[in-house]
Amino acid sequence: MSGRQIVLSTFLATGLLIGLAQTTAVADPPGGDWARLRLCESGGRYNIVSASGKHHGAYQFDLPTWRSVGGTGLPHRATPAEQDYRALYLYRMRGWQPWTCARKLGLREDGHARSKRVPSYAESAYMGGSSAPPPAAWMPPWPGKVFQYGDCHRALRTFQLRMNAFGYDFQGTGCYRDETRTAVFALQRANGIKDSGLLGPKTWTAAWRGQPPRR
Repeated sequence: MSGRQIVLSTFLATGLLIGLAQTTAVADPPGGDWARLRLCESGGRYNIVSASGKHHGAYQFDLPTWRSVGGTGLPHRATPAEQDYRALYLYRMRGWQPWTCARKLGLREDGHARSKRVPSYAESAYMGGSSAPPPAAWMPPWPGKVFQYGDCHRALRTFQLRMNAFGYDFQGTGCYRDETRTAVFALQRANGIKDSGLLGPKTWTAAWRGQPPRR
């Protein structure tokens, strides 16, 4: 190979590597990040509505935000694919800023965040939809408080929404009432935890890493 050919080959290879690096740098957030966000926001449920009635679906859109990215109707009645698409659209417009859970989870923005580039449905197809289960290994931190009947707390909402993965139908009120107590007892019994009805650290951990309760 001549010196000129070597220089040309090196130039082409370098250009290819730079192109690949640029492509990677602006890739949208990985599917795992979206799954963690959905788990935190809604327990991964696309048909949920918050207790206040103001936030809808897997990404807990409020109506003004949903409509700002072209959504029509009510978010929780849209298909999973549509909700995924509108969430990616919002991310392209505003990054992770609209989601409190993104800050809690420490999700990092990439080159597409706030790019203002409208995505295609093909670009949002990777996000998972309803077929993507939340990552079982990831568990929100224990809130440091033992909950009992009558308590209301944001962390109770997180627990309730997690229990929907086992077939419950919590709306995420964040208040410990009869249905929550039933779920706590079932989870404790399935995992060899004293069935006190108190939602402590062992029961909290079992909701993510233990055996599913029998129903």
